[in-house]
Amino acid sequence: MLLVRPRRQALVATDLDRTMIYSRNAFSTAAEVPTVCVEHLEGAPLSFMTTAAALRMQTLTEPAAVIPTTTRTIKQFNRIQLPGAPWRYAITSNGGNILVDGVPDMRWRIDIDVKVRQSGATLSEVSAELRARIDDSWVTKFRVADHLFCYLVVKPKAVPEGFLADWDDWCRERGWSASQQGRKIYTMPQTVCKSIAVAEVRRRLMESGELTDAAKTFAAGDGALDAEMLRAADSAIRPRHGELEQLNWTSPNLTITRASGILAGEEIINWFIKSAPAADQS
Repeated sequence: MLLVRPRRQALVATDLDRTMIYSRNAFSTAAEVPTVCVEHLEGAPLSFMTTAAALRMQTLTEPAAVIPTTTRTIKQFNRIQLPGAPWRYAITSNGGNILVDGVPDMRWRIDIDVKVRQSGATLSEVSAELRARIDDSWVTKFRVADHLFCYLVVKPKAVPEGFLADWDDWCRERGWSASQQGRKIYTMPQTVCKSIAVAEVRRRLMESGELTDAAKTFAAGDGALDAEMLRAADSAIRPRHGELEQLNWTSPNLTITRASGILAGEEIINWFIKSAPAADQS
């Protein structure tokens, strides 16, 4: 008997940290909520979902092609045991890498590296300038991620006034940008964007017949690095917390959760399931 692969009518591109998964510090709820750990670091539990969200995440893969879409490096992403895996496609490094069945697509990455080189300053130049602007009174870590971008881990209350705006101005003149999410300040090439990678995965899924021609794209995220992905989707949702909440960011296609913290993650999954049409079995 020939097995017919369902043709999905929805693509779901979802950010992970503080959208789908949460550290204990990001729970933001006084209620006792049943949770499941989905990430360990050096043997210690690190990231969680509510138990209900984890169960519903598994069912989301039935009506939709789910694409985890994160700024995490490949190594950091691989620590997560997200319900619904394995993933046909995943996007890491803010769109700098596309994983196909868990393996980085080197052709995509080579193209990204070429675009970064052609668009402005090099990672080495940006890193050198950033190092000259910081000190250990307010920066606890400086990291280069997947040889593509860099980020700082900072003491938020100790960041010098005006630093982020001044640094972003310097970057934008050179094809880069800067944004802050919690304790991290990201410095990113403008050519590295989640929405571009999502569009490429959508193209591939449609070419292979796994998405119908009329398939809609749904997206979720909480940070400035998610904004373009949310704007480009047919419908999008963001939690009532995070960088976009602080910016009061909105868009005509956007829904904002009622809940904040880990319960917002559960609400987002329920919204995806309600929004995504059933798969076409024909």
